Order: sequence, then C-alpha cells, then structure tokens
Amino acid sequence: MGKTFTFIGLFLVLCLALLLAVVAGDYGPWYFAWMVGTVMIVLIAACGAIMLDNQRQNGNGEV
Repeated sequence: MGKTFTFIGLFLVLCLALLLAVVAGDYGPWYFAWMVGTVMIVLIAACGAIMLDNQRQNGNGEV
C-alpha cells in the first residue's frame, strides 16, 4: 500500500514538472535557476539561525 502512494505521489510530481516545463517554454532554465536559488538561500538562512541558536544555548553567543 505504501509503494502505491509513493508511485502516485511521484507521478503527480512528474505531471507538475511537465506542466511547468510546457508553460515556461524558453524561460525554463531561468525559472529553474530562480527556484533553486530561492530554496538555497532559505536553507542557508535557516542553517545560520540554527547555528546561532545553538551557540546561544551553549553560552558561546556574543550577540
């Protein structure tokens, strides 16, 4: 049963990716870079916040 849901989920992701590729057309690479860059900057900011919070909990934070 779990494999069925995984297959259906991956199929829906594939359909969404194909739809985005058709809609984006020639601008596909630009949109891809924009999405990847946005996700990366959010993840980097979250990691920095977690590191700062851990430093403060350990008493090493100087902020």
